[in-house]
Amino acid sequence: MTETNQQNVKDSVRAAVKSGADVHQQVKDITLRALTAHQLDMDNIKSVTETVINGINEGMTSHGEHGKEVFNQAATALDDALAIAAEASTLAIEEAASKVNEYSEHDLNDAIKDIRDMEGLFLDTFEKVAKSSGQVVSGIVNDFIAHSRQSGTAVGEQALIALDALKDVPKISADAIVSSTVAGASALAKIGSGILLGIAESLQSPHPKK
Repeated sequence: MTETNQQNVKDSVRAAVKSGADVHQQVKDITLRALTAHQLDMDNIKSVTETVINGINEGMTSHGEHGKEVFNQAATALDDALAIAAEASTLAIEEAASKVNEYSEHDLNDAIKDIRDMEGLFLDTFEKVAKSSGQVVSGIVNDFIAHSRQSGTAVGEQALIALDALKDVPKISADAIVSSTVAGASALAKIGSGILLGIAESLQSPHPKK
């Protein structure tokens, strides 16, 4: 994302969290729009995740110790959006795996690794933010992280589903050239972005934006 896009996303998330109204739906919609604005690759996912979490953190300053519910709504919204991104990436890999002449095994395995790493990215980024937050917000964030590590996350659950669905992908692409190409990885990211856009549009909130 460009700096302007990052600032816009962060401002939108901060305003949504600060408002305390329909936080889950607002943050989820903002996150999906940000993810679909660029290719669905790990750099984009990481950038959007960090930007949204920073926006959540800034929006929490007006809630204090009573903001736990608001924070949980915002955090689970990001979790849900990342789970949808993982689903879109899975579908993209499945589509690409049937075209062994266009994508290398390395491309596909790297994409699978990215899905596997998404839960860690989600929780690790929250941990970094918690360290720089005030005591009250830090406590809320750390409680969420501890609960998520014990009970699991939506993106983690989706990653397990994806890894099971994709366990035979290397076999499917065994005849492909093993060396990865930038073109192959980029094309795979574009497929994922298109699929994610379709899913996001189908989930669009029916409520008018204020």
